[in-house]
Amino acid sequence: MARVELRNYRRAQSPLHTLFRLFRYFRHCRVLLICAVASILAYVACTIGASYCMRPLTNLLKESGITPNETYAKYLSLLAGLGTLYFLSAVTNYLLNRLMLETSTVIMRELRAELFARMQKLPISYFDANTNGSLMSYYTNDIEATNELLQHSITQMLISVTSLTGTIAMMLVLSMRLFAIMVVLGAIVLLVVRITTKISSHSYRAQQKNAAAVNGYIEEMIAGQRDIKVFTHEKQVMADFEPINDALYSASTTATTATSVVGPILNNLSHMFYAITCAVGTLWLTGEGTGGILITFLQYIRTFADRVSQIADQFNSIMLALAGAERIFDVLDTPAEIDEGSVTLAREGRDFYWVKPDGTHVPLKGDVRFYNVDFSYDPDKPVLKNLSLYAKPGQKIAFVGSTGAGKTTITNLINRFYDIQGGHITYDGIDVRDIKKDDLRRSLGIVLQDTHLFTGSVMENIRYGRLDATDEDCIRAAKIANAHYFISHLPQGYNTMLYSDGANLSQGQRQLVAIARAAVSEAPVLILDEATSSVDTRTEKLIEKGLDGLMAGRTVFVIAHRLSTVRNANAILVLEQGRVIERGSHADLLEQHGKYYQLYTNMIELA
Repeated sequence: MARVELRNYRRAQSPLHTLFRLFRYFRHCRVLLICAVASILAYVACTIGASYCMRPLTNLLKESGITPNETYAKYLSLLAGLGTLYFLSAVTNYLLNRLMLETSTVIMRELRAELFARMQKLPISYFDANTNGSLMSYYTNDIEATNELLQHSITQMLISVTSLTGTIAMMLVLSMRLFAIMVVLGAIVLLVVRITTKISSHSYRAQQKNAAAVNGYIEEMIAGQRDIKVFTHEKQVMADFEPINDALYSASTTATTATSVVGPILNNLSHMFYAITCAVGTLWLTGEGTGGILITFLQYIRTFADRVSQIADQFNSIMLALAGAERIFDVLDTPAEIDEGSVTLAREGRDFYWVKPDGTHVPLKGDVRFYNVDFSYDPDKPVLKNLSLYAKPGQKIAFVGSTGAGKTTITNLINRFYDIQGGHITYDGIDVRDIKKDDLRRSLGIVLQDTHLFTGSVMENIRYGRLDATDEDCIRAAKIANAHYFISHLPQGYNTMLYSDGANLSQGQRQLVAIARAAVSEAPVLILDEATSSVDTRTEKLIEKGLDGLMAGRTVFVIAHRLSTVRNANAILVLEQGRVIERGSHADLLEQHGKYYQLYTNMIELA
């Protein structure tokens, strides 16, 4: 089964660019961030100060001209100061971690909300192009990796960078000569980090992308387990999974390998420079207090190496998180569904009106017309070619034809899930592109073959068609849809909870709830897309009764494979390769002995 990869509309310029963009979210918690930064500065000052205490402690051993009691008193005061500094460093370390935890929680809330809000604005084509598992990967892998970055990695990075800066400053104060050695070490460290950054950043982006592909494939295969077992495709599924899994393994191994070598390299460099500093320091440093300077400088070398090692240790999570954040920003940068419409929908009582920008009211009658419409999902594969059709107010129009003829595409164009490439479509004489999409779709009631019910009560699922509908409105809609009887016999009636897409209802019952949902919307135009194709004949009759009540007085577009469901249509359109090849009533088309006659005759023979 083919995989659909996620589309990237605009990529971040670099990991640093992504990091800076992520930092903008700190505006949601400025006070927490200021307190956290203050805690970091206090923590770093305490740790650097504690290291500097080694200088007077060492020099005190060589100090002459003071009594043992004075030496003892100075030692106690220095040790007391050292203990105070370590205590303060422990307190500030706890505070900064606590504050960064709260900060990351706030930012993750805002980021999730922004990501979810953006997805609500994306066109249907985006969701058609990506699997559910791939999309869920944004909220699991990528969000969690970003949270780890903000909660831990950023904290350690700020501590390490601040401490590194303070340590370098103290080294300059202690000895310019010895600091020259550190310049060489710093240059080598920067070179190592730059090389690994280039390798790992690319690998971590690939890792997140491949993780999304793995999640999408697993989600799809789990959902289709029944079909996999029916057709005994377990081996083929595993064979298809292996290259996807191997791609994730390869990207993860490359990224981890590139970053894991940083720590050992830096540790060995620090040991080497530690030894060089000891040897050179004894030759270069002369005069009183040189022992304290050398010991303190060596302590700062150890601090320098520790901080760089901490950066290296966090490098994996930082690059992984930045790759995840970059993928999130790709979604946030994806163009939202464009809506340039200016005509709105108004309602007075049971009557609907189109309101033009100049204030003109046009009664909504349900007159829908296609004029020379061209459309394709793929530019190389046209679906509709020069298609023209019409539906007069109150007519029931049925589309029949082979799979891929363009039946569902036509309904997708009426509600503007997709936009046409040529021609135009009018709704009561108004080009659909001039109507605001929300208002256009609010005027359409849709019942699909694959009914989706949300977690909640039956009443809430019916009310989904019109959120301001009262309980009486929902019950009335259920009666129109012929669903009231079975709902009344559920354990809690209309308050019965539905779970797992309505798994505690039969397929027919789910369809009746969907019809009730369309009925409560009171939309003047109705689209039925294979609404009865997946149920038995007895249930189909029950659903058809519900549909008859729903279709009364409305313009209706029906897509059906079962020709028995379209015999009473005002007009039946036979589609072939994106064109209307026949149009007429059931009786007229039978008399023509054309394509519809062949389809109907085959059906009778099969029956």
